[in-house]
Amino acid sequence: MKEKILIGIISLIILSCDDKKSNNLDIDPNFDTPDWTEDSHSNNGQRNYDRVFPQDNVNRIDIIISENNWQKMIDDMTEKYGPFGSGMGPPKSGENSRENPIWVPSEFYFNGKQWYQVGVRFKGNSTIRFSWNRGIWKIPLKLDFDEFEDDYPQINNQRFYGFKQLSMSSNAMDPSLLREKVSADIFRSAGIPAAQTAFYRVYLDHGNGPEFWGIYTCVEEVDDTVIESQFISDDGNLYKPKGRGATFAKGSFTEASFAKHTNEGDLNWSDILNLFDVLHSSERLIEPTVWRSKLESIFRTDIFLKWLATNTTIQNWDSYGKMSQNYYLYNDPETLKLTWLPWDHNEAMINAGQFRTPLSIGLNEVGDNWPLIRFLLDDEVYLKEYRSNLKITVEGAYSPQKMIEIFQRYNDLIKPFIDRSDDDKKDPEVNLQQLGDGLTYLINHVNSRYIAITSFIN
Repeated sequence: MKEKILIGIISLIILSCDDKKSNNLDIDPNFDTPDWTEDSHSNNGQRNYDRVFPQDNVNRIDIIISENNWQKMIDDMTEKYGPFGSGMGPPKSGENSRENPIWVPSEFYFNGKQWYQVGVRFKGNSTIRFSWNRGIWKIPLKLDFDEFEDDYPQINNQRFYGFKQLSMSSNAMDPSLLREKVSADIFRSAGIPAAQTAFYRVYLDHGNGPEFWGIYTCVEEVDDTVIESQFISDDGNLYKPKGRGATFAKGSFTEASFAKHTNEGDLNWSDILNLFDVLHSSERLIEPTVWRSKLESIFRTDIFLKWLATNTTIQNWDSYGKMSQNYYLYNDPETLKLTWLPWDHNEAMINAGQFRTPLSIGLNEVGDNWPLIRFLLDDEVYLKEYRSNLKITVEGAYSPQKMIEIFQRYNDLIKPFIDRSDDDKKDPEVNLQQLGDGLTYLINHVNSRYIAITSFIN
């Protein structure tokens, strides 16, 4: 009798597990992949930057999510952020509120080809709340082309022309729709490792036919291909710091603040701890030459000071010095030095008021609670290098002559898709008037920053 009861319990558990799995999968797992080619889908194909990140074209992608999986996404978001369209409020408290939104499989189409059971989820921090709580469906998305390969072996190592993951920024709070795309280009132009970007038209179908979700900026994922393409080796530790520890203030280190995006199983943070130790060493004031030598042996101060000058020039308030987030650190195995990589630029090139006010050019208001800025700029050698980088940036990567042409060119590129004659092709966030006003703002901004930086240097 006991054996029968035990067998019955085991059977129920197996059925329950099968039900959970089948609820997550909406199609017969034995589907074919007729559009699969080595160049377009295989991990053996070459990364095609021209195809995925075109600079003179606005790609269109179509994402189809089953009604069942769409409802799961909505239920998950409601649990984390409250009902859709409930107003601008903070996310719900509790452990679940700190988790990313859930992944679901989708059908993905581009240029007549299908990619199979591609993982898709909502993404973002303030931008996801900005859209969700206002009841606007233009929400940032993240794509992972082999997220569900364990469920569907035929998509093992599926890629999108060599890319495993892509981030789709919604350009929230940006009437120009240019800041995310152009800022990343500016950083790379200044010699700072940063993601490739391109404009995309996103159509999403969750049961009612394809809906135009607007003009997005496709952003290369740092832990996917940025470190592989812009460093000699991609085997090093990649961190995405967040929280108080990400300020590098004395005594603030926690493992949780330095989440690893590579080598996750390696519970060794000695490279980060070394940077803390050297940064706060008494040698900084007693023997600055020795301090600089030790710091430069473990940290690319040249890249950080370029980033700091560029970030200050273009004015990006949502970054280190005001916000303890929106950057990566990569420990390059070839140099054994941590390198700074910027991330998330939708609120760059803006001088808003109150909380969103960017830092001053001199950065004198930044205190010891942001030691990577304060300690370096208190050193006369690094201060001179910072000021030199300001001049290089305003005369090169962010010069008015260069940037106005770029702003106008990208504005002309996306303008035809902003306000079409049929309503289902209008960007839900921005109309032509707002797009024009956004362009004017950026042109005025680059001119005013040239005057301000030049005046400061002189």
